[in-house]
Amino acid sequence: MADKLTFYTNPMSRGRIARWMLEETGAPYETTVLEYGTTMKAPDYLAINPMGKVPAIKHGDTIVTECAAICAYLADAFPQANLAPAPGDKLRGPYYRWMFYAAGPVEAMASNHALGVQVPDEKRAMVGYGSRDEVINTLEHVVSRNEYLLGGRFSAADVYLGSQIGWGLQFGTLEQRPAFVDYFARISNRPAAVRAREIDDALVAAAKKG
Repeated sequence: MADKLTFYTNPMSRGRIARWMLEETGAPYETTVLEYGTTMKAPDYLAINPMGKVPAIKHGDTIVTECAAICAYLADAFPQANLAPAPGDKLRGPYYRWMFYAAGPVEAMASNHALGVQVPDEKRAMVGYGSRDEVINTLEHVVSRNEYLLGGRFSAADVYLGSQIGWGLQFGTLEQRPAFVDYFARISNRPAAVRAREIDDALVAAAKKG
């Protein structure tokens, strides 16, 4: 019997990224929706994630938090979905590179920009992303070269970095450059991405109805 897979989330969170990744795997999973400030901070969930934030997954006895880690774990846990190059594949390096570029420089740049944090030029060496322009130009370069981050092959890196681009376009942390708009349109129209949005949008709508 396959290990039970449980997904802890809130539809108004980065859990939307993990939901997309779960839908891409095709694996069956159960969803536990948590609320900010209440069930997310309750002892039962703090035993899963002591930070009291979502998303998280529990796969058998294995607990994984942090979106990039969840995406990477699920890609390896369900190799039949072909969402990550196998160890030894020459694409494994670029796969890791862009997955964690999104988790590091892109995430930090977006957070600082949203908070209005300006890094002085003389302090750029102290932050992992250097400058906002450098991050944006690097992203534009990689998504304009090919259909996906690994050329013609879609991967979990596209789920994670692509989600960051989609949110950047939506909330203004990224400019509406054609390369970003075209890339996100390609990946966000995938059947798994559409299913994930529909599930989470339905949860948001239900919560609003009370």
